[in-house]
Amino acid sequence: MTLPALLPGTTASAVTDAYTRLAEVFPGLRAEVLGDGDPAPSGAGWVGADELAAGGRALDTFLAWDNAQVLRDYGQQARPDVVASFGLHRYAWPACLLVTVPWFLHRRVPQIPVEDVAFQRTLGHLAVRVRGFACLPDDPAAALPGARVVADEAALRAEVLAAVAEHIGPVLDGFGPRMRRGKRALWGMATDEVVEGLWYIAHLLGEEQRAMTELEALLPGTTKPYVGTAGFRELTGPNGESLPTRDRASCCLFYTVRPEDTCVTCPRTCDTERVRKLTPTV
Repeated sequence: MTLPALLPGTTASAVTDAYTRLAEVFPGLRAEVLGDGDPAPSGAGWVGADELAAGGRALDTFLAWDNAQVLRDYGQQARPDVVASFGLHRYAWPACLLVTVPWFLHRRVPQIPVEDVAFQRTLGHLAVRVRGFACLPDDPAAALPGARVVADEAALRAEVLAAVAEHIGPVLDGFGPRMRRGKRALWGMATDEVVEGLWYIAHLLGEEQRAMTELEALLPGTTKPYVGTAGFRELTGPNGESLPTRDRASCCLFYTVRPEDTCVTCPRTCDTERVRKLTPTV
């Protein structure tokens, strides 16, 4: 399936096929690769990741959307730190996929510093300028401009963590003062976005188990500044079936808006409730 170009001047790159596949299984998110001479989109709801990282007026506007959404959908005012947590999640979840999906599908890891990514949240569009990427020696893309060949799978996993940290670290700095959380808690949120984003997309791809295995290898629990392991474990359903779950390294604070409706991977959700949520109803 060939997607129509959503932005003028989009171009093919080593990660274009991965982003195309992402849009096929999850149409709510589309990532377009910008050519070297193409300007990043602006206006009409677009925000640069570097603007979010700066923590100024652009971040105020970005979080105003989250504040209005809580008021509209839940009829109450959320705390400012809760609004900021929602806003960070809604940016970081898709942004991490820019790195993890090409790695998972094609073993290519793009470098995406904050100045090279723009986001249109209402449309679910990302614009990305990929100046370089890491790959394995046997990858045909190793001959392309901007390719950086690494020795093996372990080295490539290190590239994934470095690429995400290069992008998300400044974004955490921008959101951090509004969130009333320390650095470890912020990186716990980043860890969760890496794991849960790819886990979800891999489920849509029909490769959930492979993703769980690879995420466990990616995050063994000793990779600073990330916090904890991938956290996967299995529960047993009412008919003896296996129900995969995980324990988040952080809390999104949704319980402050809806105490009775915690996330299935929330540290506050007991296993009995998880089994109930994960068991299909007839």
